[in-house]
Parts: sequence; C-alpha cells; structure tokens
Amino acid sequence: MSYAADPVAQIRRAAIYVDKILRGAKPADLPVQQPTKFEFIINLKMAKQIGLTIPQSVLYRADKVIK
Repeated sequence: MSYAADPVAQIRRAAIYVDKILRGAKPADLPVQQPTKFEFIINLKMAKQIGLTIPQSVLYRADKVIK
C-alpha cells in the first residue's frame, strides 16, 4: 500500500514555478508549497505473495488497485 502525493499534480505545480522563474521571479521569493492531492494505491499482487488479505472496504477507498 502507498499513500503519497500525486506525482502528476506535483509536476503541474512545478511547471507553474518554472514559468514564474522564466518570467523573472526570484526563486528565493517564491513560497514553499505542500502537496494538496494524495493517492492511495494498493498492490494486490504483492499482498497475495506475502499472504496478506486486504478487506473489500479498504479496496473501495483506494484510488488505484494493482492486480
């Protein structure tokens, strides 16, 4: 299982920063931003290999399920 920041959302936010820097903003003047979107991913294939059973209620909450 993994609960982490969405990498696509991070890349989009990074692109906004690059745009601001290329337009003349000083990197030191830009605020530090924290992720706002997270993903919950479950790898069922690996869970089965280690003998772990994931309850159906947890699977419903996952953003992605790797079979």
